[in-house]
Amino acid sequence: MRRPAAALLCAVLLTGCAGGPGERPGAADGRAQDPTRAEGDTHPLPPVVDHVPTREPVVFLTYDDGAERDPRFVGLVRERRLPVSMFLTDSVVGPGYGHFARLRAVGASIQNHTLDHPALRGLPYAGQRAEICGQQHKLRSRFGISPRLFRPPYGTYDRTTLRAAADCGITAVVLWRASLNAEGGLTYTRGEPGLRPGDIVSVPAGETMSPSLTERTVRLLREIERKGLRVGRLEDHLEDHLEDRPEDRPPGRPERLPGRRAVGN
Repeated sequence: MRRPAAALLCAVLLTGCAGGPGERPGAADGRAQDPTRAEGDTHPLPPVVDHVPTREPVVFLTYDDGAERDPRFVGLVRERRLPVSMFLTDSVVGPGYGHFARLRAVGASIQNHTLDHPALRGLPYAGQRAEICGQQHKLRSRFGISPRLFRPPYGTYDRTTLRAAADCGITAVVLWRASLNAEGGLTYTRGEPGLRPGDIVSVPAGETMSPSLTERTVRLLREIERKGLRVGRLEDHLEDHLEDRPEDRPPGRPERLPGRRAVGN
């Protein structure tokens, strides 16, 4: 069910998917608000998170779409051992999956951001499921993985989105509390300004953005370190959080799994 996405993407790639309130389509503010689960849902609805409760001094770096493929970024992730999360859209990545295979090889995780980047809220179940499950199939064929995390384009969603995500094997819908803006500063969707442990940070990416993705990330890392924080692996911390909440525990994982979380610096 491909549909032309170029015009829509041009409007957002300069700021990424983490836009400010009032952007169209939808209010792309990244705030996590769980719609009420309805009777008849076949799977537990995944929680919607923009922050992961943790006592560890970590924040989580997330990147959307896959439009910007700066080769130096692979080196930065490798050298700094950064456990970043890449939420990919198939129609944006196009022939660039090899770049993300290299990122995955040096520690990045690959997650779902739909096939064609539509605003999902208000679409029928079949259309939303096709977008989410379709990208699950793409990523499985490319990387042999089935992502557990999903970010809806523009940060907009409804209960149908959560139903479709659950039916596609998603265990959490990931938004953001902080976003890197065009001037290199951070804006916040809620709460007091300033990074705090557990914050999910969105780093917008676009083919023509300047400075480069690598340079923007290095500046952000300086701010993270200035706050006495480091970069944590979102998947590990989120898994622990869900396992502490029996109603959100991923199927087949009755208790916390042993293992060390990956962190970068």
